[in-house]
Amino acid sequence: MKIIAVVVTYNRLELLKRNLSCLRRNKPVDTIIVVNNGSTDGTGEWLSGQQGIMVISQENVGGSGGFYTGMQAACRVGADWIWCMDDDVFPREDCMERMLPYTANSKTGILAPRRLMVGRVFTNDFLSFNLTNPFASMYHGRLAKMQVDAPVEISGTAFEGLFVRREVVDKIGFPNRELFIFCDDTDYCLRTVSAGYKILYIPEALMDKEKFFSNDTWAERNKKKKWKRFYQIRNSAYLNHRYGRNWAVRYLRGFNNVLGYLVVAVFTAPFSDAYRWSDLPRLWKAYRDGVRERLGKMQ
Repeated sequence: MKIIAVVVTYNRLELLKRNLSCLRRNKPVDTIIVVNNGSTDGTGEWLSGQQGIMVISQENVGGSGGFYTGMQAACRVGADWIWCMDDDVFPREDCMERMLPYTANSKTGILAPRRLMVGRVFTNDFLSFNLTNPFASMYHGRLAKMQVDAPVEISGTAFEGLFVRREVVDKIGFPNRELFIFCDDTDYCLRTVSAGYKILYIPEALMDKEKFFSNDTWAERNKKKKWKRFYQIRNSAYLNHRYGRNWAVRYLRGFNNVLGYLVVAVFTAPFSDAYRWSDLPRLWKAYRDGVRERLGKMQ
């Protein structure tokens, strides 16, 4: 079995160093591919001096574009399984060893390790998709609200340790690089499950996740992250429109989501610069682009 790890990084050199240090201690990872998404913090220069790592440098095409490129490269060099992760997760030394026994079942398409943040379980994994009720979340049965002590079949996980069988990639293709950020992992998991494969959550396989601390005010945090909100709105609307099983899910669920952001923007724009009046048409455009399935990097 040839296992290839794919790490996508952007301007987080110190985290990348820690990530690769942890990865190198995991056996039997045959090759590590680092996709450098146009970093400007010295990442490229540092990677050029590293041995035993395959480096791919490209412009910043987001996480989805990074995993698209990395998984393509892994397939070209003969991967049987591909271990995908961002640069801010750190697999424990026996993480891969704990997942390997579950690769034997040919219907298991993806394995998901347990992630810990400051020693506490951090998860956005969930049991099933809700594609029929527009007034409930798409993500049904979130593991964050459960005590999970044994492997359990789930329907969704994140590109933070997602371990995928090559056969799945051959059947469903690569991540949708047009999503840029957000929902690319959900989309990939949905396609995997729809193709008849199982996703297993393995709680004894552990990864640590970096916690970012900030002293910013609410307005400052939202101003910094505002550009991401447009992708959240658009890509969520896209998923619901593409996979929803009735008209209400395809249009109304995404509308409910953007409506919440619009209300916040209207009531905060006069008092802070977290949102501006000019953001209102952009928020609405994000929703419309989603339901029209117009993707790509947002302007």
